[in-house]
Amino acid sequence: MSLTGRRSLTFALAAIGAALFVMLGLPLPFLLGPMLLCLIAALCGAPLEGAGQFGTLMRTILGVAVGASITPQVLAGLPAMAGSLALVPVFIAVIACVGYPLLRRVFGFDHATAWYGAMPGGLQDMLVFGEEAGGDVRALSLIHATRVLVIVTVAPLIMTFYWGTDLSQPPGQPIGTIAPRELLLMAICGIAGWKIAQRVGLFGASILGPMILTAALSLSGLITHRPPAEMIQAAQFFIGIAVGAKYAGITARELRLHVTAGLVYSLILAAISLVFIEIIFQLGLAPALDAFLGFLPGGQAEMIVIAIIAGADLAYIVSLHLLRIVLVILLAPIVSRLMRRGG
Repeated sequence: MSLTGRRSLTFALAAIGAALFVMLGLPLPFLLGPMLLCLIAALCGAPLEGAGQFGTLMRTILGVAVGASITPQVLAGLPAMAGSLALVPVFIAVIACVGYPLLRRVFGFDHATAWYGAMPGGLQDMLVFGEEAGGDVRALSLIHATRVLVIVTVAPLIMTFYWGTDLSQPPGQPIGTIAPRELLLMAICGIAGWKIAQRVGLFGASILGPMILTAALSLSGLITHRPPAEMIQAAQFFIGIAVGAKYAGITARELRLHVTAGLVYSLILAAISLVFIEIIFQLGLAPALDAFLGFLPGGQAEMIVIAIIAGADLAYIVSLHLLRIVLVILLAPIVSRLMRRGG
């Protein structure tokens, strides 16, 4: 099947998944519907294909949404995050001490694959570092995709049944209520921010570049709204496709070893996260829901989507995820080399 045919099939399945979730009244229909139906189709052998650069373009909407949420009032509250931020390095260290031995000794992966598979960093960054270190890129892709899949699937269920969070509410205002001038500024921030960040080599360029540029306009008062609901729903749709389609072409061995490893690791990771979330809540450092979304190491884009719809504190959540990813990117290669020398 041609590339166009594979993408058409993927988009059609994703649309069916979203429609089914809407009809059944399930949470996050535009994210979980496409993700889960694409996953099922991939496991059944369907020739799926992600959206490529267009899918990356859609992520810029989330960067714009976060940037538009950064106001002078939000900046004034940054010092209150210090206690939560101080726990992030400890969180990463605990994950490394548990995840690496699990993937190395229990599942038998080589050093590079086990190390970068255990690191709660961005998917693309961990694949690049893992490949450079001689790791198994396909295994890393499936382990991290499973981590994101499990957390993004389980998190809304916990939020709905434990906190009673309404995840069916629109993620923003209708497009007709926002001035065309402001919509144009958002589009410019999204595309220009992405390309500039990509040019300078910033990690997570499709989200962080638009976020920084939009934040500047938000702080100056030129942007006063988040992107409209329709745009955020479109971003959810393509993020769901990106996660589900990663399982295309999976073999029985990969399902048995790589996905099982990712599943077991994800459950342990979630348990570790819950311990830190409870510590933050008990110390009064943040509301429970914000701590929950800030310390669950799902994908950055996926957690932002859930936070937007839940009405959580975006600045707090993005700050925690950003610090986690920065620390992993800076320190993971150094620690990996030291471990190899020591071994």
